[in-house]
Amino acid sequence: MTATTATQRRLRTEIPGPASRALQERRAAVVAAGVSSVLPVYVTSAEGGLLTDADGNVLIDFGSGIAVTNVGHAAPAVVDRVREQAGRFTHTCFMVTPYEGYVEVCEALDKLTPGTHEKRSVLFNSGAEAVENAVKIARAATGRQAVVVFDHAYHGRTNLTMALTAKSIPYKHGFGPFAPEVYRVPGSYPYRDGLSGPEAARIAIDRIEKQIGGDQVAAVVLEPVQGEGGFIEPAPGFLPALSRWCTENGVVFVADEVQTGFCRTGEWFASTHEEVVPDLIATAKGIAGGLPLAAVTGRAELLDAVGPGGLGGTYGGNPIACAAALGSIEIMRQENLAASAKRIENTVLPRLRALAEETGVIGDVRGRGAMLAAEFVKPGTTEPDADLTKRVAQACHQAGVVVLTCGTYGNVVRLLPPLSLSTELLDEGLTVLEHAVRTEASK
Repeated sequence: MTATTATQRRLRTEIPGPASRALQERRAAVVAAGVSSVLPVYVTSAEGGLLTDADGNVLIDFGSGIAVTNVGHAAPAVVDRVREQAGRFTHTCFMVTPYEGYVEVCEALDKLTPGTHEKRSVLFNSGAEAVENAVKIARAATGRQAVVVFDHAYHGRTNLTMALTAKSIPYKHGFGPFAPEVYRVPGSYPYRDGLSGPEAARIAIDRIEKQIGGDQVAAVVLEPVQGEGGFIEPAPGFLPALSRWCTENGVVFVADEVQTGFCRTGEWFASTHEEVVPDLIATAKGIAGGLPLAAVTGRAELLDAVGPGGLGGTYGGNPIACAAALGSIEIMRQENLAASAKRIENTVLPRLRALAEETGVIGDVRGRGAMLAAEFVKPGTTEPDADLTKRVAQACHQAGVVVLTCGTYGNVVRLLPPLSLSTELLDEGLTVLEHAVRTEASK
């Protein structure tokens, strides 16, 4: 089966099937055990919102490679630009001999990111690289060292970004010591703390001022909607209050929009929902339709505070990845994928809320655009139910729908469908999820 022939969910074998199981045996002999996979089906082709595996099964993708294929798999504008660029040249290193594609991506980021101030950008390979370099830039520009992050945060797997990340297992356990001068404070988790945004911000700011000192802080780094931590959407007013405090204290406000960026939440960037303008914004994932590309974009005076040679990397802003990003941005504009994300939200949230009311095992339904979640708890309590969450996800996988889990307590099912996903496939995938929840909750 080729990618162009898959138009609907279809199961030919059990999940995973014999061909995938055979590949899994080969993998076990050569791939490090520390690399895990949510669902060990081996994909041979993908198109739009469908994945075809080695056994010919066709699965609905509610994961998008963890919010990467926002424009769908094998989007023509991405594929065409990649092919054309690969036929011309694949690499020179921008730090050696530059090329127009890098400049074009930075021009697009200048226009798309929040704020009308003069901006600069620098390109990297991954979200962790972008966040780490945002911290480097903030430290260089302010002459300060302290970095503030939040409970439930996820910022990456490099040594510095592990320090920024909150969750120990599997991301940090056994990998220390970590980078110093990183301080964690409470964030906003409305379902569990019951606080308004301004109240939660006051607690965080009080902790910063008393335990660190505002004049010692180089950067406050946060996700406008927390990703791996559980798709936690802060209460209204939390982000604006922190942004104001940063401005008043000469602190660089860094928005980690690696997962929330590029139309995922119904706006080009999630900061825009509350009209927050970050000093620096880190992006990756959805920027390039599946190719490795990341960026730090922000105030010109901050990025230009780093001297020549202080930023960069061999593969950062690779020409093929830049071509893919330009194709992705073209699709997002032409097809208005921010509006598509809102369409997904308007379909999914009412159905999840009705399911929560019906079953009593979903404590909270939340999210924006096509970044949506259900937090599973034991009936009548707020006690996390990670076991039920795992069973629900597995039931969806067995039925041919790829869903992901997350959360500090492992009790959140997260939905990240491609923004271009058809209404029919969205409806079908939700029906599978609803059936899985009803069935597993009744056991």
